[in-house]
Amino acid sequence: MKIEHPIAPIYDKNSKTLVLGSFPSVKSRNEGFFYGHTQNRFWRVISTIFKAEIPTTISEKSELLLKNNVAVWDVIKSCEIVGTSDSTIKNVTANDVSLILNSAKIEKIIVNGKTAEKFYNKYILNKINRKAICLPSTSPANATWTFENLVEAWKIELL
Repeated sequence: MKIEHPIAPIYDKNSKTLVLGSFPSVKSRNEGFFYGHTQNRFWRVISTIFKAEIPTTISEKSELLLKNNVAVWDVIKSCEIVGTSDSTIKNVTANDVSLILNSAKIEKIIVNGKTAEKFYNKYILNKINRKAICLPSTSPANATWTFENLVEAWKIELL
């Protein structure tokens, strides 16, 4: 069964960096916001880079992103997926990122991990003709990257 992406993108006219994940986890879909799984290191990484408290509410998370000119969305608009397993994703329809690109002055597009990169390159790259920078996934499934190494890799592109 195909599942629709339930979370609206976070961005405003001042957004300069667009971070794209693949598709929200079950926890994120239930919570109604990006990177909702407590083991996902996205919010810890972002708050460390921008020297901020780790946000806990949706409004705090949105505020942290917008204050630092970061937009967040996902590559996939709808797909078939088993639970949260990226390896089971099939029958993909991509989000139309031009919605953000036409409203903000995006200087850099980052994909959060190899799955996001794979689907970005397959479904979006040719439509917008802008390469994305692939950063190591903040997912807990990416256990080979320590928190400190994630911060170092992400900091290079976000600051």
